[in-house]
Amino acid sequence: MDFNDKAVVITGGAGGIGKVTAKAFADKGANIVLVDMNEEALASTKEELKLGDDRILTVKADVTNEEDVARYVADTKDKFSSLDVLFNNAGFEGPFVTVKESDYKAFQKVMEVNVYGVFLGMKHALKVMEEQGSGSIINTISNAGFIGSAGMAPYIASKHAVVGLTKTAALEHAQTGVRINGVAPAAIDTQMLGNIEKNMSPDNIENVRKQIQASVPMKRYGLPVEVAQVVLFLASDEASFVTGATYPVDGGSLAT
Repeated sequence: MDFNDKAVVITGGAGGIGKVTAKAFADKGANIVLVDMNEEALASTKEELKLGDDRILTVKADVTNEEDVARYVADTKDKFSSLDVLFNNAGFEGPFVTVKESDYKAFQKVMEVNVYGVFLGMKHALKVMEEQGSGSIINTISNAGFIGSAGMAPYIASKHAVVGLTKTAALEHAQTGVRINGVAPAAIDTQMLGNIEKNMSPDNIENVRKQIQASVPMKRYGLPVEVAQVVLFLASDEASFVTGATYPVDGGSLAT
């Protein structure tokens, strides 16, 4: 689990799982590239990580904009001479509505962030990784990529799509030295889960929390650091024979 001098790009890097994962990589010696839309949050996260300017780069970018994606990949290579790990972590939960109630533009926004953002990140990072003959990509999928959930049609559809993208890209690059895997967090105590709680029942959030926790076999919410450790494993040489896989981090939920 040694990432000395490795360049690690994390989209959605300024909050929740992204921020905690950045710290975990940094503690293992990695150079960090934080990509996020929120410039203030980027600056705050950079300050929290306490890394010298030679080890960190922040890039304000929209993962759904191909020019922005190409820029954060190019900036990474320019500063660190390689792109060793891409954690495609930026995501958006979208509205809590049924299929028949879904607004097309709202559905489209979820797909753009969760699917196109992952696709574009892989597209541009893979060119660099294939050229250097090594690299690891980890896509945040969620257990929503494997189940249905009434009222979350856009999110569920988007995460199912990322499962297919992850498997396909992994097969396309299985002999190039590049590995592509997914991590499937669920019931992780983050702002996104808080948003889902509000969407489910804005007037009774505490009751929603209890219901969700009760549905998890381990009877608790997970922590972002518990996701980060799985991401580090998948990015490391310890997982050298792992590609095209998705690892659940969900307290046993997918086992039920």
